[in-house]
Amino acid sequence: MNIYDIKSPDDIKHCSIPELEDLCVQIREFLIDSVSKTGGHLSSNLGIVELSVAMHYVFSTPQDKFLFDVGHQSYVHKILTGRVSQFPTLRQYKGLAGFQKRNESEHDAWEAGHSSTSLSGALGMAIARDLRHEDFEVVPVIGDGALSGGMAMEALNQIGALNSKMVIIFNDNNMSISKNVGAMDEAFTRLRTSRPYNNLKEDLKGALSGTKTGSAVLKSMRSVKNAVKANVVDTSIFGEFNLDYIGPVDGHDLRTLIKVLHNAKNHDGPIVVHVMTKKGKGYSFAEEDKEGNWHGVSQFDPQSGQTLAKMPAGHLSWSEVISKTLIDLAQQDERIVGITPAMIGGSKLRDFFNEFPERAFDCGIAEEHAMTFAAGLATSGIRPFISVYSSFLQRAYDQINHDVARMDLPVVIGIDRCGLVGEDGETHHGVFDIAMLRSIPNMILSQPKDAIEAQNLMYTAFLQSHPFTIRYPRGNTPYQKLKHYTPLEIGSWTSWQMDTYEVIIITYGPDVDRIISKAKVNQLPVRVVNARFFKPIDTMMLEEICAQKKPVIIYESDMLAGGLSSAILEYVNDHHLATEFIRLGIRDHYVTHGSLPQLRKLEHLDINSLCELVLDLIREKHHAN
Repeated sequence: MNIYDIKSPDDIKHCSIPELEDLCVQIREFLIDSVSKTGGHLSSNLGIVELSVAMHYVFSTPQDKFLFDVGHQSYVHKILTGRVSQFPTLRQYKGLAGFQKRNESEHDAWEAGHSSTSLSGALGMAIARDLRHEDFEVVPVIGDGALSGGMAMEALNQIGALNSKMVIIFNDNNMSISKNVGAMDEAFTRLRTSRPYNNLKEDLKGALSGTKTGSAVLKSMRSVKNAVKANVVDTSIFGEFNLDYIGPVDGHDLRTLIKVLHNAKNHDGPIVVHVMTKKGKGYSFAEEDKEGNWHGVSQFDPQSGQTLAKMPAGHLSWSEVISKTLIDLAQQDERIVGITPAMIGGSKLRDFFNEFPERAFDCGIAEEHAMTFAAGLATSGIRPFISVYSSFLQRAYDQINHDVARMDLPVVIGIDRCGLVGEDGETHHGVFDIAMLRSIPNMILSQPKDAIEAQNLMYTAFLQSHPFTIRYPRGNTPYQKLKHYTPLEIGSWTSWQMDTYEVIIITYGPDVDRIISKAKVNQLPVRVVNARFFKPIDTMMLEEICAQKKPVIIYESDMLAGGLSSAILEYVNDHHLATEFIRLGIRDHYVTHGSLPQLRKLEHLDINSLCELVLDLIREKHHAN
């Protein structure tokens, strides 16, 4: 069978095992070639090829419900549900989404972009099925890294108590984005390598091979359950939740996978199928990757494995700028520690972890714990820096509010990947953090316009004694290491202006210099205000701006509701400053996936649209005069 002939999962149900194995080879070759052109999540999808094929061979979507935890490893599922022809548009505007998407296909029962949600969603679907007396299977697929998320543990607790029928596929590759850490990973390692489980694995293989012993086991799921109980001394974490368990099973042995899933399907109640897979399977560069570099990739050369995205000379990623500054400050202050919830590679903290192994902490996929862990450190004289992606920070809102800000603790929070991030779409855009945090007392919120300001903000953050956030976007920026840091007055803004100006633009982040460059080239008569602090704001400068009675544009690439413009309008209203503002930003909707230029134009936030608005305001003013 050719993958281009697959219109629905029914097309593979009559294939032989050799035909399915050939299909798996085709899928891997296709994924490497296709993702090399579009970018996307590669390693996780290469690792789940046989498992996805086996799932669609045994189960029947859309009646049966597949929930892929996070959803980034659903590319094979998309191929098997008839979407292979759409892969040239993967993660592009109006193209195929990089995650499961309910409005994209009836076969996508769930949507997610963050980990550890699949089990809760699956239980909800299973209970709804039972309440409605319907008959279908619910099959969540969750990785070992995602099980460190507290939400997954909460779901397992109730799944074991309610005993509703469900097949939980534990996709165990010993990796999430980078290598997993913690006691739970150690428990899974014991589970993978313990003698009782290896014995069970061999017994299970024998049972499925057609021997007399195997025939007895295959007669009913009860026999398999008894074999589990007889051969397994410790069912590890799953037994503690009162869940039946089969495994570990070779996740690349298609014949065994199909037979095991058939038996799990016939099981009454929830059961865990432990599947061992290799992330990046079939592509040597991805297989050998231990740092997560092949988890999410930009365009690359399939033959050499070299990325086609080149960093401009003299530039670093924003994450690297923050990390290098953290290392420099930590060399001067032994109280400084670094914390990440499973994002050492993405947040560019590897060098910090190597230089300060006793002062570096990877908490796993557990943003809530990581934040309160930082709060505990701060109560005892330690100066924690925690780096969290903006879209992941949402999970730690209560901890920031209740544990950090309420006690007014000096935790420095690096909010990585803020603003629009592009191709990963709705679940990953970091556009909510300003509004989310601005209402919390004691918080200081900031964003640098360039690498110089980023270094000085980091320095300033560790000089003071309140919760301090520094947000920075995806992408790169010109970088030069400062020889001496300059403390910044908290709440202060700066501005640049043409010799004469008629319009004032208040903005923040890299947009400050982009707008200044555009104004210089086009001789736009503007003043550009760098609102590098969202809380507190520079009320002295704001009052001076209002007194000029000039048109003012507030230009922000995040949510308007609760953002910088909200802070400004609140102050202006409360202090009776009679000035009208034009607010540009993201209104009350989620932003789809696409390139940053496309999305900015879609949201009317591209620099050209801003310039047109400035010219319109000037023309209106002159016409009125």
